[in-house]
Amino acid sequence: MTPDALEAELDAGRIRGAYLVAGSEPLLRDLAIAALRRAVLGDAPSDFNFDRIEGDAASPGALRDAVRMLPVFAQRRLVWLREPAGGRGAWKSVCEALPALVREQGDAATSVLVVSAASLDRRTAWVKAFGDAVVECVAPTHARDLAAFVKRDAKRLGIAIESGTAEALAERVGASLLGLRSELEKASLLAGPGQKVSPRHVAESVSDLAEEPVWELTDAIGEGRASDALSVLSKLLRAGAPAPVVLGTLAGHFRKLLRLRSGGAVAAPPFVQRKLESQARRYAPARLHVCLRAIHETDEALKGQGALPHELALERLVLGLSV
Repeated sequence: MTPDALEAELDAGRIRGAYLVAGSEPLLRDLAIAALRRAVLGDAPSDFNFDRIEGDAASPGALRDAVRMLPVFAQRRLVWLREPAGGRGAWKSVCEALPALVREQGDAATSVLVVSAASLDRRTAWVKAFGDAVVECVAPTHARDLAAFVKRDAKRLGIAIESGTAEALAERVGASLLGLRSELEKASLLAGPGQKVSPRHVAESVSDLAEEPVWELTDAIGEGRASDALSVLSKLLRAGAPAPVVLGTLAGHFRKLLRLRSGGAVAAPPFVQRKLESQARRYAPARLHVCLRAIHETDEALKGQGALPHELALERLVLGLSV
């Protein structure tokens, strides 16, 4: 199911006992987790009814205990298990225990188990165990679908937009959901409180990053030229490129590398395809998962969850991606 289908199901009052939220788009995964948390916990105290378990530190026994624990002053508990980057260590034993645990979870379970992962391999037994309770979080690529995302996101954020605004944003920002959200919020600030965001506000506030030479940055990172990458990043930021949009471009680039490294295909002109394939060979799949996790953590820092200034957070990320 898509994240939108999940929200529709939750709004209709159906809450399953177990979900797998998986895909390469971190913003969609975040939205799905947030929707599940609202539906499962509501106004109940989260101190007693919400467990977040990191996959690299989990054990089958600890996960089983968390799921079987009874809720406190609430109908249900939420147990969120996050797949570790690389899928190593204790994760293997946790995956082996998941099918039996998922089978125990019915719609009447007192705990809801949610597993999140950056990739999805439907051949594995633990993924198959979730059946149709898999929320696939993959970013759209077509302009029409990107515009539809902007319209839904504007509604989620309580931002009123005029006709044509979503399409204008999609055209100027491109296939970056993080960038689309950031630029929508910026255009809303320009429009002012209680005012609708129009295509004119978009034209005035949004950098046309989809047309800018950000490929110099992704090329330098993908080829391991850390010093050049930092220099290009500095030029982009001085030219006024918004940090979240630069970050969204990096996220899209590394998703393409992971797709190629995993045997998938990327729609691109032949010369771009060759360049992406060459860059993808520099990274092991596990390393690409680490890179995507670092990009997601930088996004959280840009949203105020870190102490570093935006420029320093991006510099640290670019340096880490380049080595």
